[in-house]
Formats: sequence, structure tokens, C-alpha cells
Amino acid sequence: MLYIVGIKNCNKIRDTKKWMEEHDVEYEFVDVKKDPLTRQELKELEFKVGLDVLLNKRGRKWRDLGLANKDLSEEDLFAQLLKHQTMIKRPVLIKDESVLVGYDEASFEAFIADEDTE
Repeated sequence: MLYIVGIKNCNKIRDTKKWMEEHDVEYEFVDVKKDPLTRQELKELEFKVGLDVLLNKRGRKWRDLGLANKDLSEEDLFAQLLKHQTMIKRPVLIKDESVLVGYDEASFEAFIADEDTE
């Protein structure tokens, strides 16, 4: 099963869901506002793609928290991301052990093609 992780009112999530539906791709949506990822789930994503890829430093929450001007360790950044999961860069696509972060239709096609060969 393909999982799309994000928040429902995000334009990139809407675009991703629309793309998946247009390409007849089944998925399950995980809204981190309603059903936040566990520490372990977030750690797995961090391990697979890196905190720098997972953390959206251009979003409103990042600015609102004033994190750009703070010298935070990786552990501190992870703690902030765990607490404020709306800072996860969107979309996050998860299929088995594979993870794709960010909206890129060409990457979606490759990601889905990999899924079809399994």
C-alpha cells in the first residue's frame, strides 16, 4: 500500500492526491494533524531520507517558531519536528521501505513504476 503523509489543507497534498487519482493509484492518506506519526515512525523517515530532506525550513511554522535564528542540534530539530509535524516537507510518499519527499510528478511516475514491479 502507498501512503501519502501530510495535512489535508496543503495544496501540494491536494495536487498529489489528484495526480494519484488521475493515474489510478490506490493510496491511504495520513493526516499528521489528526493522526501524528509516532517517534519511531518519524525516526524511520529520518533514517531513510535525512532530517534535512524531511524538515521544511521554508514553511510558516518554521518561521513562526523562529527556528532559523537558533543554533539547534539534530536532536533539537527532531524534537521540534516531532512536536510540530506540520513542518514535515510535503508530500511524503511511503511504499514498503521506499520513501519519496516533495512534489515531483516525474518522481511520482518512477516511484509508482517501482511499485508496479514488486
